[in-house]
Amino acid sequence: MGVPSDDVVVIQKGNRPGEPCVITVNCPDKTGLGCDICRIILDFGLYIEKADFSTDGIWCYLVLWVFPHSSSPIVRLSNLKNQLQSVCPSCTVSYYFFQQTTRPSSSAVYLLTFVCLDRKGLLHDVTQILSELELSIQSVKVTTTPDDRVLDLFFITDNMDLLHTKERQDETLKQLHDVLGESCISCELQLADPVYESHRGIPSLSPVVAEELFTCELLDKETLSQALSPDMTKLKESNVTMDNSLSPAHTLLQIHCADHKGLLYDIMRTLKDCNIKISYGRFSPNVKGYRDLDLFIQQKDGKKFVDPDKQSALCLCLKVEMLHPLRVIIADRGPDTELLVANPVELSGKGRPRVFYDVTLALKTLGICIFSAEIGRVSASDREWEVYRFLLEENHKFQLSNMVAKNQIVDRVRRTLMGW
Repeated sequence: MGVPSDDVVVIQKGNRPGEPCVITVNCPDKTGLGCDICRIILDFGLYIEKADFSTDGIWCYLVLWVFPHSSSPIVRLSNLKNQLQSVCPSCTVSYYFFQQTTRPSSSAVYLLTFVCLDRKGLLHDVTQILSELELSIQSVKVTTTPDDRVLDLFFITDNMDLLHTKERQDETLKQLHDVLGESCISCELQLADPVYESHRGIPSLSPVVAEELFTCELLDKETLSQALSPDMTKLKESNVTMDNSLSPAHTLLQIHCADHKGLLYDIMRTLKDCNIKISYGRFSPNVKGYRDLDLFIQQKDGKKFVDPDKQSALCLCLKVEMLHPLRVIIADRGPDTELLVANPVELSGKGRPRVFYDVTLALKTLGICIFSAEIGRVSASDREWEVYRFLLEENHKFQLSNMVAKNQIVDRVRRTLMGW
């Protein structure tokens, strides 16, 4: 339910180049609002330098200082404001009567189909255009034919909800034609078939690959391709503690961990899925690669976290999500080499933003061509995952049968995803 007031979200540009934009959100509260806001900010390619937020359970106030990531497309602040307002509860009285029964309608899914001649970086160039147009990729099927032609099926939604208009469709096709140039053979955009959901499945993973991809103990298995390189071991130096002595009504949750792209989103989505209420929070700036976050929280019933077992369970859950928000491995798929990336899906059904964008960027930077790609969802380890699968083409620089080359690919992809 949207918010008509212009004062609900205020975005102030920095006074000088290099200064952050300041985003202020002032609206009625709802569980998970912080997660929804952080997700949009991540989707726009913005980095949260610091943040303060507070609520009395009825009204909330958030201030975030943000920068664009170096690899991010141009940010349209007016569109960012509209997206942030769309997740804020309404200021009207009717909201409180119907918030439990009304849900926003999901955006229509469109099918973008194009055939063109293959080249290095093609998939990322298309993904970048879609990102700049604020079109979200829901699913992908990419195939390379024996005559070096590429057939791409992109199932997309429009963050601006304008793709049903001819003007918006023409703009999208023109931008794609400009990027693809003479290599484009055909390009079409139409409303996806109602059975679109059937395209979200992917071929089943082997038990060995599934275990390596989804098992949370991966951090301790240095033999796996998920294993961290030596200069990334600081990820393990995270600390999550709880203290009940400072507030009569709230538990203080303190987090100290290595910084990465989307860190605050990862924490907030975890708390949202656990139905945790946040009354006050402060996200401190990066100091030597580490972040501190202080949160005063309550359980869903409004009580503090007193039970040691519940405290341990929440701390462990947060550690897993902070240490491994994304899983990246390389595996053999018959005679081919496959890159797999997985991230957990929110209970609301939303996946992590910009994963496909970052992976294709990393592979383009390495000069690796993608033979085929697909996005699907898998249930494993008692949760739903979004899985990205890329069949890679060998080149003179990366002999994919070589373990050193494989580890270099995994390391570059992970670093791009984590913003390092």
